[in-house]
Amino acid sequence: MPELIQPSDTGDPLGPLPQEFAAIMRPELPSLIKEIGVEVTRAYPEYARLLNGPNGQAIRVGVEQSLSSFVDLVAEPSTSTSLRDDMCRRFGRFEAYEGRTMETLQGAYRLGARVALRRAKKVGRSHNFSPTLMLSFADALFAYIDELESLSREGFLEVQSQNGEQTEAMRRRLLHLILAGRPAPRTAIAELCEQTGWTLPDEVTLVAVRSPAALDRAVADRDVLADLSDPQPHLLIPGAFDDVRRHMLDEALLGTRAAIGLTVPTALASDSIRWARRVLELVDTNVIDDEPVILCEDHLITLWLLSDPVLVDQLARRELAPISHISTTRRERLVETLRIWLDTRGTAAHMGELLDVHPQTVRYRMRNLESIFGEQLTDPESRFSTEAVLRALRLRDRSGESLL
Repeated sequence: MPELIQPSDTGDPLGPLPQEFAAIMRPELPSLIKEIGVEVTRAYPEYARLLNGPNGQAIRVGVEQSLSSFVDLVAEPSTSTSLRDDMCRRFGRFEAYEGRTMETLQGAYRLGARVALRRAKKVGRSHNFSPTLMLSFADALFAYIDELESLSREGFLEVQSQNGEQTEAMRRRLLHLILAGRPAPRTAIAELCEQTGWTLPDEVTLVAVRSPAALDRAVADRDVLADLSDPQPHLLIPGAFDDVRRHMLDEALLGTRAAIGLTVPTALASDSIRWARRVLELVDTNVIDDEPVILCEDHLITLWLLSDPVLVDQLARRELAPISHISTTRRERLVETLRIWLDTRGTAAHMGELLDVHPQTVRYRMRNLESIFGEQLTDPESRFSTEAVLRALRLRDRSGESLL
């Protein structure tokens, strides 16, 4: 008959667990972690959502760290628990940031302990654990869980001690650092993410908001960063701007008009807000039609063509040099005819309808253009440059500026 494995002989019936116990339980950890995950997410659906979100990997690492630390302490009681302690405090802070009480986390801890105890009983039958050893294990396990809960409560209370103004100030500081551009101060960003419970996403969408700006924080998603006190108010939305985010923003902005930048890698956040602010500028000059919410992605060509007005002027002088010497009225007619031709490559009759002139007039103007521009209208690169210039100038005309 196999020898019973007993607690270490200290004179206490429920003495410390023998190091042999750690060696037996360590190979069980990978499958035990998975089993605990299944049981906890089944009992607490909110954790299933978190495990599938951006914090999922960190949560899994925390669970693994907690279980491994217990086995490590059995094998060597002097083992450092600093990583485990930090992770447990993070769990507590996260519960506070999510607006929950400690009850859910405490329930998850205790459920995990029951799953671990069930596994230990199964393993104990195979390895002939004594009843006294199993009692010692249960006693040590639940004492360990009490310790984890105490550490998590420290993190929870730390967040609760911060007032709302302090938290918002840190979130604004985080937003400013993200928009500072490359190279990003990663250490400072990581610290603020930790302090505010905000997960740094892979991609972001920036939003430029009209001043004076208003945002209903009760409606806005918790992960939205905002600085409405800035002379150019702005928001940061983690990830893409999808229909769900659009609905949220429509409700939260309280009628404030906004331009939505492109979704970009987080390191390029400053570009996203730059484009969004440029769209608002183009709305102010009547280049882009005003709407409550404007998407940059609907105006990319306009943004590109008007990204450098001085360069557009120089390019226009070069491309339109052949007609610079003729009268203003005739020049404007030829430019409009050339623009319609480049846009449509249409027949004289079609172009005449668009220009509201007789087809014969179109043919006459086209002969003039071919004579004046020559190969500039047949060479693909030159033709593209001319077309780009005319499109940019037409957009500029909407704002009342004109080079012609």
